[in-house]
Amino acid sequence: MTAPQDDLTPLFHDTIRRFLEQEVAPHYEAWEAAGEMPRSLWQKLGEAGLLGIDLPEELGGSGADFAIVQLALEETSRQGFGGLASAYNIHANIVMPYLLHIATPAQRERWLPAMASGEAIGAIAMTEPGAGSDLAAMKTRASRTEDGWRLDGSKLFITNGQVADLVIVCAKTDPAAGARGVSLFLVDTTLTGFSRGQPIKKIGQHASDTAELFFDDLRLPEDAMLGEAGAGFTYLMQELPRERLGVAAQALGAMEGALALTLDYVRERRAFGRAVGDFQNTRFTLAEVRAQIDMGRAYFEQCVEKHRRGEMSATDAAILKLQLSEMQCRTIDACLQLFGGYGYTREYPISRFYLDARVQTLYAGTSEIMKEVIARSLLGKSDAA
Repeated sequence: MTAPQDDLTPLFHDTIRRFLEQEVAPHYEAWEAAGEMPRSLWQKLGEAGLLGIDLPEELGGSGADFAIVQLALEETSRQGFGGLASAYNIHANIVMPYLLHIATPAQRERWLPAMASGEAIGAIAMTEPGAGSDLAAMKTRASRTEDGWRLDGSKLFITNGQVADLVIVCAKTDPAAGARGVSLFLVDTTLTGFSRGQPIKKIGQHASDTAELFFDDLRLPEDAMLGEAGAGFTYLMQELPRERLGVAAQALGAMEGALALTLDYVRERRAFGRAVGDFQNTRFTLAEVRAQIDMGRAYFEQCVEKHRRGEMSATDAAILKLQLSEMQCRTIDACLQLFGGYGYTREYPISRFYLDARVQTLYAGTSEIMKEVIARSLLGKSDAA
């Protein structure tokens, strides 16, 4: 991980690693079975200083470099806790930066210290049943009232949705303006008119709750808007590079973790009187995995440096997200294959790495959308788009 001059990376890395080993590893299988993680985990993360890593100290954070948040995501994924990594990415790497960069001082004071301590959990709600990557097609509406806003609609596939205290909601404030009519709102989930559906059952990342959210005549105060009216899409584009860095960090960690598991297995497993690791197919497969990880990391670190300088573009982020999420699925599939039938059993952790990987090519923009973003940088917008 590329680090700034005043490098706190080793200290934080040790803290992150020990926290996961002591507070997560003994309980994670139970959380996977339950389909949720306890709220107490968030408070423990806060107490360990792991929720506000790059938040200013006056708002309850540590004032460290943003790259250490990516390191936390990478280490969490490396240890096989994909659901926790996704939940953490939403809370600490997406929602908190939105507030830090866009919110008013009063909004920041209200929410960020509580989020840094783990007392408040954050989520962001963009996707709808009929509008996934096409945010301009969203139907959730926010209309003016005498003293604020009225919010109506629903959102789908919301990570942390079952436990969130604060949800950043994307809504249309000017339906005729397309993407320019989208605004962001801070929704306190204790408000009347807010409700949640049953937890969505997924094929992987079971410990991370995913919900459908409903807004029925939900009344918001004037100061619930995040940023300026109609600027929501601009804010989303502004913050997406960091979100996609987080997905890439998860991919790198998961690939490293899967490779380590596979190396241990092929050294000990024997077939036809030889260690599986002595067969040329095994050796060449794992050599290819190692080479892909190292190439992916090189581009990831280049993007970290660009983001630190404020130079990371939407195209950079799309290339990173596309390549590393697809690489994650491809390399972990190759690793699982070397386990033979054992890889298809839940008894072996490689199976969870495999299942947890699949969503990485879907959320934060599908691979197909990433390709379109990249293509537009080369050819402009197509007539069909």
